[in-house]
Amino acid sequence: MPSALRSLVMRCLPLLAIALLAGCSIAKPRTDDPYEKMNRKVYAFNNSLDQAIIRPVAVGYRKVTNPTIRRCMTDFFTNIRMPITVANDLLQARPKQALQGSGRFLVNLTLGIGGFFDPASQLGIPLGDTDFGVTLARWGVPDGPFLMVPLFGPTTGRDFWQVPVDGYFFDPISYFSRNNSYKYGQEYLPELMYLVTIRASAIDAESFLNSAYDPYAFIRDAYRQQRIYKIYDGNPPEEVIEQLQGLHDKSFDPDELLDEQQKWETKQPQASQDSPQAKKD
Repeated sequence: MPSALRSLVMRCLPLLAIALLAGCSIAKPRTDDPYEKMNRKVYAFNNSLDQAIIRPVAVGYRKVTNPTIRRCMTDFFTNIRMPITVANDLLQARPKQALQGSGRFLVNLTLGIGGFFDPASQLGIPLGDTDFGVTLARWGVPDGPFLMVPLFGPTTGRDFWQVPVDGYFFDPISYFSRNNSYKYGQEYLPELMYLVTIRASAIDAESFLNSAYDPYAFIRDAYRQQRIYKIYDGNPPEEVIEQLQGLHDKSFDPDELLDEQQKWETKQPQASQDSPQAKKD
């Protein structure tokens, strides 16, 4: 359960920055969503769970820590999960990247005092990030339908396989939880701490998600863009970007999309004033 909650937070909010990388023109809203009705219900459930439980804990974590401590925790979890990237680089037949990831892991584990510091970056060792979904994509496995999974968040029929593969075989945090048992469940503390850490780092991006007139569509489209940039190491071919942005679809009008967004934003102040909470205050 903790690993599933962890995946929900990792996927639902930090997508924004990657989505904006495609920003030379407005991206076309995805229409290949055959399970949209079900996906929207699952999204609403995940969002309610986040607002009720996960987010309050993350806010509390930010209040009792300073940026230095949060950075150290982020560096630790980034480094301890590096075996996932190394294993998938090997599966993708990329020995150079696997060697770099292994070197980064060992340098931060030793010189970085268990990974709480990041001397590898100062030494110029690049930070790679890949997973089993990317591995399948690079070996030609089709993307499959977009899915919003309870407690897991956005994924596709192909990308969901990273849950059993990366989560069971390659993730040291999951390995620790499975192979240790304590009286009060302390074996799950690393997973829970990772969940809180990544959720706390996503709080700063919430305003962008809240400004979207259709948050579900925003998450769905941002996820698709994020995966494309990850598959192509941040440099997708021009034709892939054009397809993603709908430039080949003559029926797509980016000005119309912008107009819809602006109309929605104009209505928000009035909607806030008319809400029951506003009247109560």
